[in-house]
Amino acid sequence: MSKKKHHQLDLDRLALNGLELAPSQVWRGVRIVPLLRTNVQEDLRLARRSYDDDLAVVALDGKHPREKPRTVYASYIPHGLVVNWSDDGSPAGAFGTHLAKRDGQVKDFGCMKVRLAHRMIRREDKRQLRMLPMHLSMEGFLALHFGGPDIAWSEYARAALRYGLGFRIERSVRGTYIAGLADALRVFEFHENQVGVLVFVADALASAFVVSHPEDYRALHRTLLADFYGELMYWYGVYYQEAARMEAQIDESQVENLTQLRRGYERMRGEWVGFHNFMAEGLLGRPLMTNNVYRLGPFQLIRFMTGLEPSVENHLGEAIFRQDGTLEYLKTYRLAAAQCRRAYLLSKLAEYKWNLDATARALGGSTDDLILRLEKAGFGYLLKEEVLKAARKRKGKR
Repeated sequence: MSKKKHHQLDLDRLALNGLELAPSQVWRGVRIVPLLRTNVQEDLRLARRSYDDDLAVVALDGKHPREKPRTVYASYIPHGLVVNWSDDGSPAGAFGTHLAKRDGQVKDFGCMKVRLAHRMIRREDKRQLRMLPMHLSMEGFLALHFGGPDIAWSEYARAALRYGLGFRIERSVRGTYIAGLADALRVFEFHENQVGVLVFVADALASAFVVSHPEDYRALHRTLLADFYGELMYWYGVYYQEAARMEAQIDESQVENLTQLRRGYERMRGEWVGFHNFMAEGLLGRPLMTNNVYRLGPFQLIRFMTGLEPSVENHLGEAIFRQDGTLEYLKTYRLAAAQCRRAYLLSKLAEYKWNLDATARALGGSTDDLILRLEKAGFGYLLKEEVLKAARKRKGKR
């Protein structure tokens, strides 16, 4: 018997295929939009594996951390996700099974405990995978053009030419620090067949979270507090205490029977869906840069990023799709403006082969302007000190 061939998923935009948006629930400045699955299947299940560590260090280049890997990712990682699936549509492992696998080493240094993990994605069984949610996407973002200049331009420091960027650091905040989010999740009312949410803070899309099965979502609902969010969401939570209210009503004068009442209700639901889609347009329908990460039988795991346009909101994330395009898993992160600017600068430099003069012309400014922008963005260490000093002097800056 020949095996069914699975084609690579060709995705250029994100759509909530297989999901319906329900009316939002609002608590102070936080709006949570439930996502309902129209056709729940049992062949992909997700479960949490909790970690009780202060820091995690993940080897990215195929070596175990104790073998001194060349590239590592370090962050606070509160939990991993264990993914179980079946190839033939039969029910996958139920929630909570097969979670006791050893997952790296833990070193206790007294002042802190550090987990030494191996890879962002680790195959643990024939149809079981451990992944580090959102960190898979953030690692891809940090690695963007990480190799640095391919040509030995004279303006770059020796270390930049030899080692590339060397390191990348980005700051985020935990969901527990966003005002109102904990209470909003606590009082949230679940819908039947609910598998996810869109989370808005001050009506700005903070994150999207989707899983395959309603039981899994109920178990993972509170993990939204342990996720990390852009610093902008923290300040939105501080300064905006109330989300805007949207009222959709049924015109009583047009209702004389149950059929007309049903039509009015459907029209009202349509208004809600249209409103929420409009609020999430910075993520949904935007052109994406995607990377196929792992094949899970009939499913494909990808990570993605919107187009890094500095003038609009931008998001990164990871998703699992069926072959027919149905979205089975999604987790996203909204980039702060400063994070987007840094990535945009790196992308432009890479586009013009790290030539400062050509990149500056493309950005519509002088080379000195670009040099100072790089310094302000935290990339000044890539350039020689005399290049920085000369640019500061010509621009009248210390």
